[in-house]
Amino acid sequence: MPTNTTPEYKAAESAFRRARDSKERLECLREMLRTIPKHKGTDHLQADIKTRIKQLTEELAGPKKGGTRGGPPTVIRPEGAAQIALIGPPNTGKSTLQARLTGSHAAAGPYPFTTQFPQPGMLPYEDIYFQLIDLPPIAAEHPVSWIANTLQPTDVCLLVVELGDPACVDQVMAVHEILAAKGVTMTEKWDRTPSGDRNEEDLNPFAIHLPALLIATKADQIPALQEELQVFEELAGLRYPAIAVSATTGEGLDQIAPWLFRNLEIVRVYTKPPGRPPDKDRPFTVRRGQTVHDVAVMVHRDLGETLKYARLWRGHEVEGRQVGHDHPVADGDIIELHT
Repeated sequence: MPTNTTPEYKAAESAFRRARDSKERLECLREMLRTIPKHKGTDHLQADIKTRIKQLTEELAGPKKGGTRGGPPTVIRPEGAAQIALIGPPNTGKSTLQARLTGSHAAAGPYPFTTQFPQPGMLPYEDIYFQLIDLPPIAAEHPVSWIANTLQPTDVCLLVVELGDPACVDQVMAVHEILAAKGVTMTEKWDRTPSGDRNEEDLNPFAIHLPALLIATKADQIPALQEELQVFEELAGLRYPAIAVSATTGEGLDQIAPWLFRNLEIVRVYTKPPGRPPDKDRPFTVRRGQTVHDVAVMVHRDLGETLKYARLWRGHEVEGRQVGHDHPVADGDIIELHT
C-alpha cells in the first residue's frame, strides 16, 4: 500500500474490495491506476494493477477468434445471498459434498484432482440460495495459478477436511501456505469487517481475507469424531468453527445452510410496487446493518440517487411507515420504494 495516497485512490480501492461484479472491479482498477501516486515506491503495485486490468479485460472479452483462448471460466459471477468457496486438499470429498448440497452434476471420483475448474452450484435455504463454488484441490503438486482471482469475489469459504486421512494436518497446513503465498488468508473471524474499512496504511489492496467454516467429511467412518476433531485442531493450530458431515448418510448436511444464514447475518427484504402486493418469492438479500439505500441500489443502480423515501412494513408492528435512505432493514421487511 503506497503512502500519501489521495482520497480518490482510497475510495477506488475500497470500492474494488466491495465489488462483486467483474465489470465493477475493472472500473475500480482503472480508477486506482489513474489516481495512484506515481513514484518509485508504487512501481510494483502499479504493475500489479495493470496485470489485473489485463486479466479482467480478457475475461470480459471472451474467447479470442479461432478458439485459441477459451475453456471454462476461472472467475464465477456471484449469485444468490453469498458466494462460498469449497477449499481443501485433494480427495477430501468436496465435489461429492457440493453435489449433495446443491444437486449439481459436478464430476466426482475416488481419485485426486477430478475438479479442474470452478464449478458453481446453488444451495437452497428457505426462500434464498447460497452459491457454492467447488474449486480444484489445493496442493503443491497441482498448482492453480488463477486461484486468487477466483476467490476475489468470494464472501466466505468451507475448508473441507477428511479427518480419517493420517496426512490431513500436513495437507491443511500446505493449503494455508499455498494460499498465503497468493495473498489469501482464511480466518476464524466472522465479523464481516470489510478489509476496505481497515486503517492499516500498509494493507495490500488485493489481500483476500476469507472467514472459514471447517467441514469434516466422511463423519460416518470416524469413531470418536469429536475427539478426532479436537486433536486435529490442536495439531494444526486452527480454531475454525466446525461441522461434521457425511455425504453418504446425510449427517450434518442440513446444518450448513442455517449456520451460514445466521453467521453471515443475512437479511431478506421483499419489495412491492405501490398499491400491489409484495413479491414474496424473490427477496433481495443484504446483511445486518445495511439500509433502505442498499436495497434500492440492488433493485436498480440508479435508484440510489433518485430514491426519495420508502414505506416500510415489518410484521404487525410497522405498517406502511415512511422511512429514509439510512433506515436499517431487518429480516422479513417489506419496502415500497418511491423516487
